[in-house]
Amino acid sequence: MADDFWYKIDSLEHLEEADMKILLATDGAKQSNAAVDMLKRLVIHDGDHITVISVVDLAMPMAMDIYGGYLPDTTEFEKAAKENATRILAETEKSLRSQLGEKKVDIATELLIGSPESRIVEMADEIKPDLVIVGSHGYSGWERLLLGSVSDAVVHHAPCSVMVVRCPSE
Repeated sequence: MADDFWYKIDSLEHLEEADMKILLATDGAKQSNAAVDMLKRLVIHDGDHITVISVVDLAMPMAMDIYGGYLPDTTEFEKAAKENATRILAETEKSLRSQLGEKKVDIATELLIGSPESRIVEMADEIKPDLVIVGSHGYSGWERLLLGSVSDAVVHHAPCSVMVVRCPSE
């Protein structure tokens, strides 16, 4: 399975000639924070572009309440999820700007709605980054089968190189 990652590594020679475009996906979890920390350790130059995204997945089970027979109102859930993602984006941008200091790096943030796997890949298709950085929960085979793996889907479907960052404790 580890070999699957390496086929995504493209030639990096062209990166010396142009500004680097990086897409960072974060949800505020410790795995995403490890990805943010890794980005801070990369060599970033003036003129580079970093796009930070957070994807809110509003799909949730909509089973009828056995007592009331109605679908739950998800308005409050949606509002809280969007506010949390907005806060995460602001904190991540502030942290990156603090780390980068005086470097002239363009940092954009965007809140997306939908399936994290598809939205990250769609954003990569749209902005055409040189690199996508995502965190990994480190799921085993059964966990990955049952819960899915955002990082695995991004590695297999993104149009560019993908860096999957694991938490140091894993």
